[in-house]
Amino acid sequence: MLPQQQQTKNNMADIEINGIEKSFGEVKALQAINFSVEKGELFGLIGPDGAGKSTLFRILTTLLIPDAGEASVVGYDTVRDYRQIRRRVGYMPGRFSLYQDLSVAENLDFFATIFGTTVADNYHLIKDIYEQIEPFRDRRAGKLSGGMKQKLALCCALIHEPEVLFLDEPTTGVDAVSRREFWEMLQRLKAHGITILVSTPYMDEASLCERIALIQNGQIMGIDSPERIIQQYEKPLYAVRSKDFYRLLLDLRTYPEAERAESFGEFVHLSTRREVPLEHIQDFLMNKGHVGVQVKVATPGIEDVFLDLMQQIEA
Repeated sequence: MLPQQQQTKNNMADIEINGIEKSFGEVKALQAINFSVEKGELFGLIGPDGAGKSTLFRILTTLLIPDAGEASVVGYDTVRDYRQIRRRVGYMPGRFSLYQDLSVAENLDFFATIFGTTVADNYHLIKDIYEQIEPFRDRRAGKLSGGMKQKLALCCALIHEPEVLFLDEPTTGVDAVSRREFWEMLQRLKAHGITILVSTPYMDEASLCERIALIQNGQIMGIDSPERIIQQYEKPLYAVRSKDFYRLLLDLRTYPEAERAESFGEFVHLSTRREVPLEHIQDFLMNKGHVGVQVKVATPGIEDVFLDLMQQIEA
């Protein structure tokens, strides 16, 4: 398991999480979570559905009380100081939560009013985003496309110029172009000094963060920059394909040296206990009747690391 490279407490950390635990009946949603996020950092919480991401976000945004441990946001305790935190953070939940019967402009004005500000006061913060939805300013929010709903929700979360922005799976269910545009927006927001904690089930988005935490079954499996996490993957890894993909996946799982075989696009990534000649894998598959076999050394990614850590925990 990768070590949790926890930061030393200092004045630069906008988010501090120490020993947070939360259960729902017999289900342990969060187990001894520890990490911190520096001021101005773009930090990613990476894991599949049910990993505990949303539960942690609700605790940090003062919507849930943890069973154990403590957390602070911009120096305020999430239980004692919830009023101060709510004035200083922006929160975009996983599900679209704006008023569907209000127009784009009405939603934005409403949220600005709640925080005692106006759209004009903080327009500099949302300008690049709002310009993309302004042609639809009079359209009801419920009639917007997924990508436009996402942009409107981000504008509403930013309109009071928060110090910390919490984005819970903001790109789930939107098209690839909207996903790319959204991450470009986040990079621009960093220039305003906003600390961003974003969760996503998409492993390819991990590389867009400065640091990430890999989470599964309520446990943090590793924390570091995406590059350094990938560097710690030291097992032999091969990319394999043939014309019968499904049978290829099943057969590779019976390969004598196989540790794990998982589908990755048009290839199967095969992790082995030791290095083996490419011809050995190819011969094994040809003896099983596969044609069009291609085998090459693979470069590991975040998903390979994630699956390997899961296997270590379950072993």
